Amino acid sequence: MIDRYRTAERLLGHHRSGLVRGGKVKPAWREGRFWYRSEGRFLLVDPRTGTKEPAFDHPRLAAAIGADPGALPFAHITLDDGAVVFDANGARWRCSLDTYACTRSEPPGPADAVSPDARRAVFVRGHDLWLRDLETGQESALTGDGTEDQAYAVNPDSASPRTLMRNLGMGAPPPVVLWSPDSRKVLAHRLDQRGVELMHLLESAPPGGGRPVLHSYRYAVAGDEVVPRAELVVFDVETGTAVPSKGDPLLVPYLSPITLRRVWWAEDGSAVHYLEHTRDMRTLRLCVLDPETGETRTLVEESGPTRVEATQQFADRPIVKVIPEGVLWYSQRDGWGHLYLYGERTVQLTRGEWAVQEILHADSSGVCFTASGLVADDPYRRQVCRVGLDGTGFARITDDDLDHSVSVADDGSCFVDSASAVDVPPVITVRGWDGRVLVELERADVSGLLATGWRPPERVRVKAADGVTDLYGVLHPPHDLDPAGSYPVIDHPYPGPQTNRVRPGFDPGLYGYDAEAVAALGFAVLALDGRGTPGRSKAFHDASYGALETAGHLDDHVAALRQLAATRPWLDLDRVGIFGRSGGGYATVRAMLRHPDVYKVGVAECGNHDQRLYHALWGESYEGPFDPELYARSANGELADRLEGRLLLVHGELDDNVTPHLTMRLVERLIAADKDFDLLIVPGAEHAFVGYEHYVTRRRWDHLVRHLLRVEPPAGFRLAPIPFTPELFDV
Repeated sequence: MIDRYRTAERLLGHHRSGLVRGGKVKPAWREGRFWYRSEGRFLLVDPRTGTKEPAFDHPRLAAAIGADPGALPFAHITLDDGAVVFDANGARWRCSLDTYACTRSEPPGPADAVSPDARRAVFVRGHDLWLRDLETGQESALTGDGTEDQAYAVNPDSASPRTLMRNLGMGAPPPVVLWSPDSRKVLAHRLDQRGVELMHLLESAPPGGGRPVLHSYRYAVAGDEVVPRAELVVFDVETGTAVPSKGDPLLVPYLSPITLRRVWWAEDGSAVHYLEHTRDMRTLRLCVLDPETGETRTLVEESGPTRVEATQQFADRPIVKVIPEGVLWYSQRDGWGHLYLYGERTVQLTRGEWAVQEILHADSSGVCFTASGLVADDPYRRQVCRVGLDGTGFARITDDDLDHSVSVADDGSCFVDSASAVDVPPVITVRGWDGRVLVELERADVSGLLATGWRPPERVRVKAADGVTDLYGVLHPPHDLDPAGSYPVIDHPYPGPQTNRVRPGFDPGLYGYDAEAVAALGFAVLALDGRGTPGRSKAFHDASYGALETAGHLDDHVAALRQLAATRPWLDLDRVGIFGRSGGGYATVRAMLRHPDVYKVGVAECGNHDQRLYHALWGESYEGPFDPELYARSANGELADRLEGRLLLVHGELDDNVTPHLTMRLVERLIAADKDFDLLIVPGAEHAFVGYEHYVTRRRWDHLVRHLLRVEPPAGFRLAPIPFTPELFDV
């Protein structure tokens, strides 16, 4: 068993990336060219000439700074006026590409937001916004009236990773601002948190010892009268003048609209565009702010019977773009996510039983975008398409059965295309808008992954519990699969409704890495997007609206397990377990309470078990306006007397997102029902268990192995601490 644990550890995200060579390209664009890092080397690509070459002389640069050329001490560079710029060894370096003479300077601080021309930075000091000249070091205050309740350039307390930053020894985060393209102005907001009710966390084992420490912060839950509001302000950094918006303050129940990319500058810096929702999320407006006068006006407004969104995927950039011909506007008014042009008249540009996912580029000849639902066998795979601004001339630029993840050139001339599927490794190219390949960049080598015993997941299609709707997921086979054998099955859910559990491409993301690791232990692992999750029709997504108690329609998961086992007799439905984190933790407990005959073992990590006590944005977006009876239906504690299986509850004591009282309220109800369960509270841990994830992961594995494989976990096995990298949270 210890060999299985060691293999599973190699498949966790921080190790797995080293098992796939050439699987990712993150281009840094400049004037139609770009550079990227591949296997420790930096490559410069010019799509116009079709060339790909080293961005600089790696051995020569390494010698100039006294580094190992095979292990350069930096992961990011900037190519600027015949020089390469990077941060290494606590300094910023600028090395001439002619002579490789290098100069050293102080780098911007981690809490600085640097202007596009790299001459200035803004930062938060106290509750005010300050400006620093990066050439002279001179500092000046842009504001002087900030207070704890009305601070500048910050996210609401409830969305600020305070515990994580304390645990990492970090100070203030970078300011929540948006520089104008010409670096002359910076947009921020003054956040009004007056009257927002407090949440409390108790740190039982503070690092310095002594008495427990109380951490209190403002946190609005569903139905609260007051949520944070933000007043937009434009600062001219040349003159130091401030122009506040004359529009109404924006509701900010969770993250700032700047953080969520719901605010952006016009390309010429002449205007600021922003999206705003009403409190019930059923009306969405696109507004424009004049940065010289503060005047605002509404360009587009849309209302509906459920939430109206600029994208089904909460964290994605809004599918909205202002162009000279009008506004490209995403709407699901006909039941599918399509593009409309609001100009002299309103024109529906796209139509059909498929959905636009992202605007890539637009000019007078038309708009290029990605869309899902055009691949017959998989409605989630994205294709690159174009259509004219009059709604004619629709065409697919990519015309295959793969998923296409795209990065567009800064000048709009071409795009980097990563084409893959869950069982097809990526081929990454640069393409023109005619679909022609201009440069081949990478072909992923997965031999290292295969050497672990990893098997490609199977893309599966099943019927929902209604017997009609097609559902899609992936089934990770156990590494030692013998079709004549019998294997326990793990359901690994994330119910959304703000994002999907399963990615359509080859890289499965953080949750997928966890699933692959569990498969290495000897389990079959199912991940499924049930009804009520995004990416398809409005009706499919709205199946969860006002019905969060379904947890992504767990009845669909039960139906899927039975259908899959009917054709795969090696799936043992007498040994079914489930595990998940956050919304997946909620779904884990919900599954064991609603379907105790199916789910016998579960691990629920930091679950939001009662939407009445969670973020206002969450419940009010996906359950609807606060209704005590409606919200009570989704509370796991209401069903505590139904628990029969072996449940492990895990929560970080200082989780400032899904606060630990959500698990403790469930614990109280389980005790009242006289139920047996296991509980792990992790002192000092926040929502992602950073610094403690290795221990939580090992405890998860042990619980599943002991109670489903029915063998003892390897004695004394310890996972190495998992390093913190922000990319691991791109789920």
